Amino acid sequence: MLRIIVFAILALVVGYGVGLFGGVWLINTFSNNPRDRELEAAMTGAFVIGPIVAVLAAVGTVVFLVLRDRG
Repeated sequence: MLRIIVFAILALVVGYGVGLFGGVWLINTFSNNPRDRELEAAMTGAFVIGPIVAVLAAVGTVVFLVLRDRG
């Protein structure tokens, strides 16, 4: 059980980093906002895409580890 918790926390941290930098790249690449593209990218990456990817990574890790331990 402790192993699953540790891997879930690790997945949260890594998933947030991937989501943050991926979100910043996506917004900088595809945004049509000419004035504050960098601010939009930073806020969207930090507060939208980063947390979504972090939660998905943690849930995916827990599901994978539980299913792998069962059988």
